[in-house]
Amino acid sequence: MTTYEGKVFTEEQEALVVKSWSAMKKNAAELGLKFFLKIFEIAPSAQKLFSFLRDSNVPLEQNPKLKPHAMSVFVMTCESAVQLRKAGKVTVRESSLKKIGAVHFKYGVVDEHFEVTKFALLETIKEAVPEMWSAEMKNAWGEAYDRLVAAIKTEMKACSQAS
Repeated sequence: MTTYEGKVFTEEQEALVVKSWSAMKKNAAELGLKFFLKIFEIAPSAQKLFSFLRDSNVPLEQNPKLKPHAMSVFVMTCESAVQLRKAGKVTVRESSLKKIGAVHFKYGVVDEHFEVTKFALLETIKEAVPEMWSAEMKNAWGEAYDRLVAAIKTEMKACSQAS
């Protein structure tokens, strides 16, 4: 488990994240795919970071490996946000966080990729729960995402020092 030193994730932020995730959970597969399609719309070059997309001549939304990958990333990101206050830190199984950090390091993920992903995540959530969306909800999800990214970057740094 990795700790993020910073602001407290408030009860209000937690409530907004939990409420919106509860509404989105049943559509996680579709929302995950939308999330990734947004990333690739904003940054088409990001497709090169995914081995299963590099040599594919199938349209993105029909790629058999993209939807399950997108769903697992979306669910992991959202579940991490939901657990943040209760745990007081980012809770992704430590082995998973190490693996995520190693994979992101190996494929050369940089700060700009995380920024594009944050924008795509917030837009996906905004479109998924427009009736709940507010500046406060945007800030809550943004804070949770920033903490997850900080934890991933810590693992990426560990990989860079080990190599």
